Amino acid sequence: MASNRTIVLYPSPGMGHLVSMVELGKFTLNHHPGLAVTILVVNPPYNTAASTAAYMNRISATTPSITFHHLPSPPLDPDSYPSIEALHFELLRLSNPHVHQALHSISLTAGISAFIIDFFCTCALSVATNLGIPTYYFFTSGANCLALLLYLRTLHQSTNKSYKDLGELLHVPDLPPIPPRDMPVPLLERTSPEYAFFLDAATQLANSSGILVNTFESLEPNILKSIADGKYVPDGPTPPVFSLGPLIASDNGKGGGAAGETGGGVHECLKWLDMQPSQSVVFLCFGSLGRFPAEQLKEIAIGLERSEQKFLWVVRSPPSEDKTSRFQTPPAPGLDLLLPHGFLDRTKDRGFMVSSWAPQVDVLNHGSVGGFVTHCGWNSVLEAVRAGVPMVGWPLYAEQKLNKLFLVEEMKLALPMDESTEGGFVKAAEIEKRVRGLMDSEEAKVIRQRAQAKKEEAKQAMADGGSSTVALAKLVESWRKLE
Repeated sequence: MASNRTIVLYPSPGMGHLVSMVELGKFTLNHHPGLAVTILVVNPPYNTAASTAAYMNRISATTPSITFHHLPSPPLDPDSYPSIEALHFELLRLSNPHVHQALHSISLTAGISAFIIDFFCTCALSVATNLGIPTYYFFTSGANCLALLLYLRTLHQSTNKSYKDLGELLHVPDLPPIPPRDMPVPLLERTSPEYAFFLDAATQLANSSGILVNTFESLEPNILKSIADGKYVPDGPTPPVFSLGPLIASDNGKGGGAAGETGGGVHECLKWLDMQPSQSVVFLCFGSLGRFPAEQLKEIAIGLERSEQKFLWVVRSPPSEDKTSRFQTPPAPGLDLLLPHGFLDRTKDRGFMVSSWAPQVDVLNHGSVGGFVTHCGWNSVLEAVRAGVPMVGWPLYAEQKLNKLFLVEEMKLALPMDESTEGGFVKAAEIEKRVRGLMDSEEAKVIRQRAQAKKEEAKQAMADGGSSTVALAKLVESWRKLE
């Protein structure tokens, strides 16, 4: 392939989506260095710019074959949108003219082999089609969720009710039965604009040149075969699907310098882990948007204290009552005020608290960590799989309830946290039970053995001759044939 051939990546706003796209670019360049990668960046009208700017600067310095092309930000008032999904949909729709201009400009100096878009960037599919550029989706969740979305139009035609009003389980070929309440929140209300967007985007998936998925064959083998067999698009062809994972950043896309370092050196939590016995610590972390009410934080603390297990807990401030601050980065939490009186003193010999952020990849790969209580965001799931750490699934938003269902029922890599009480509130007794069970039960031993096996399979998938590397070679070869 000519050295001036370029692939253009278009992630939706959010650090998790950006990091996954960058890792896709790096993986491609590592195995096919004749390519160049340009990433289109649209910045949302709320405060993420500082963290993403530092991250992109570091990538530009270490991987010069990746170029970031910043699109102008359309004028939007975040507070006039009912949800972050609705805000992103409109932001990306208004960015279409800028996407057209960017693709046209890039094509004048370098041939574009492929345009790879995030699921949320579906509105840009028509732009690339009009320019005659082959367009692929990069699906940043797993193959199970991809199967559900490909099948969404069929589900839509099977009922006139909103999923939130359905009493019976949803049945999708080769997936475990899905409780309607476990569908992604934007899909619960049939009449919402978010539902309409998802339905359209799910339909457009089948019209793309191919779908790249951040998974690997042996993690989800049965569902990947079912997708390839066309079970989820009954009225037309299914695009080729390429499993290219696990694509994860070495330091979770944050921090400075080497993995495990933030600014001046090694993170304090890693130093604390160095002093703990092997596989003795349970790690609790709930993603960049995972925030609990103060009452739930207290319940977690009580459960952890009663569990008598060693723990490393990343705590974020509770969500604000002020709706105008919902898209803003929360302040660091005041742990003394948020947690039960005396908790920090009583647990100081077996617990370590971190405000807001920890180097998650480095923590999960530390020998002292024996379990992970997670919100089931797909990046976090893959990081735990890559580290061989068993999980407790405690989903909070997006498609995380589905991920938990698949982790527990299909992959058998996690225990379930029972969050089915009113409002999703989890009591201390359930937290104590699951933390104990994760660290010391016969069921957990089986999950731990399975997690260790998947760790080796994930490593093999990304190695030369591995399933993900072979899939990437097939993808690049398909681009070459289109030239």
